[in-house]
Amino acid sequence: MLQTRRSHLLTASEELRLAKLVQEGEALIRLREKLRNDLERDPKKSEWASAANMTGLEMDLRLNEIDEAKKKLIESNLRLVVSIAKKYSAKGIPLADLIQEGNLGLIRAVEKFDPEKGFRFSTYATWWIRRAIARAIINQGRTIRIPVYVAELINKVVKTEQRLQQELHREPTDEEISNEIAQERVRQDYRNKLQREATEEEVREKMGQAMRHMPPDRVREMRRVAIEPLSLETPVGEKDNSSLGDFIQSTNMPSPQDVTHSLIQREQLDMILDKLTQKESVVVRLRFGLDDGRQRTLEEVGAELNVTRERVRQIELRAMRKLNNLGKQIEDLRRNRGLELEDALTHIQPEP
Repeated sequence: MLQTRRSHLLTASEELRLAKLVQEGEALIRLREKLRNDLERDPKKSEWASAANMTGLEMDLRLNEIDEAKKKLIESNLRLVVSIAKKYSAKGIPLADLIQEGNLGLIRAVEKFDPEKGFRFSTYATWWIRRAIARAIINQGRTIRIPVYVAELINKVVKTEQRLQQELHREPTDEEISNEIAQERVRQDYRNKLQREATEEEVREKMGQAMRHMPPDRVREMRRVAIEPLSLETPVGEKDNSSLGDFIQSTNMPSPQDVTHSLIQREQLDMILDKLTQKESVVVRLRFGLDDGRQRTLEEVGAELNVTRERVRQIELRAMRKLNNLGKQIEDLRRNRGLELEDALTHIQPEP
């Protein structure tokens, strides 16, 4: 478990420098994955360095610098994790466990943060920390016990989904997850039985049989079991009469509730907001209290993002127009092609 240390708060310039280094590290990781796919084996350090236009020594020094930057960003925000975790401490889970889950969310935020978007890291990290803690509470608070073997299948699907999402920079489809699990099953069989790696041709030959163990429809079911449903009537504001279904209506535009009449899930809400730009998503979450139930004023959001009240209003209106258009596209895909919400979203390109 990460320990909360006495770390000074980072200035905006320090935060920017460290975040850029972490981004460079993520780019190097993607480069290594590309080399692994191209070479069909783990690349040597010299090959990785050469592809990055560095010497082996330069690569080692740079990786150390990147690791230190990531460590500093994490340590300087550990107190934020503790502060957020304490607000959930009455949910029946030990505070230490909540902090551990929050730390995982913080690490994820460090890896995904784009410093060029113009807002502070703490604003972005807060959502990831709350999301990680909320997931832990939901998973540990289930009233229906899941058999161990089913839990293992769910874990495999979730881990594969997370890895593909990082590689593809979008939500993977059920078919992509099924295909990835099948490929890994074939490769693992060759490692266990023949003590060697399977060739690409051998993988292709065995794919049909392997996919029967985890077809797309079963992946879809595992993903649904792993996620707690959330109703459009769920309160999101400080008053009981404010619900999730209401927040789009606040700009006098048609609501996505016209499109999704039934239950949606928290993960599906996240997928929808992922179609917005990072700044638009943050504005919507803050304005309508989607993460903590506290709706912010234009002035409060502007202060957090370091922009004017008018600029926040413009971003909010643009986000609402996009959500309205997205709702219409989802409705068309569901009516004309019979797609579920998750599948429909994979067919929709984000607006610029």
